[in-house]
Order: sequence, then C-alpha cells, then structure tokens
Amino acid sequence: MANVQYFDVILKPVVTEKSMNAMSEKKYTFLVHPEANKSMIKEAVEKMFPGTKVASVNTMNMDGKTKRRGMTFGKTAKTKKAIVKLTEDSKDIEIFQGL
Repeated sequence: MANVQYFDVILKPVVTEKSMNAMSEKKYTFLVHPEANKSMIKEAVEKMFPGTKVASVNTMNMDGKTKRRGMTFGKTAKTKKAIVKLTEDSKDIEIFQGL
C-alpha cells in the first residue's frame, strides 16, 4: 500500500442533488484516494476541517464507465466515494456553504 498522508486522502467533494439533500442530515460525500480505508478517511476529515467529529464512514468503489470513440472502446478510471456522517454536536463543513 502506498504511503498516503491525510491531505492526500480527500480528493474533492461530490456536488450532486442527492449529496446536497443529504447535508441536512450531516452527511457529506467526497471522492477519496482508491487505497484509503475508513479510518484514514475519518482522520483526514477531522484534521482538515477543525471542529468536526465523524460518527461513521461509508465507502463504495465505483467502476470506470465504458466510453467509445468510433470503433474503439475504453474505460475511465476507477474511483472511490465516501459518505461521512458527522455527530450532532459537530460543526458543519464550510466548503459546502453557499452551494
């Protein structure tokens, strides 16, 4: 396994209608490093966003989509998505404010 630091774990937030609706329940969705596990994701969120406390982390591996250009086929890269649920007394994550 590669040496993944906490600032390498979270790649970017997922901004979809479904993920925005889940924010009312203090659930935030991120694209994460494919080799990151749940404890690494929890540590990264708590260090990158001060005042947050993670209650649970759910992860899912997303296969790459098949794309076609003419007669040739290819696949996009595999990704990993994490849904992070914060505790009730935790602060909200600021990057999602105003979206």
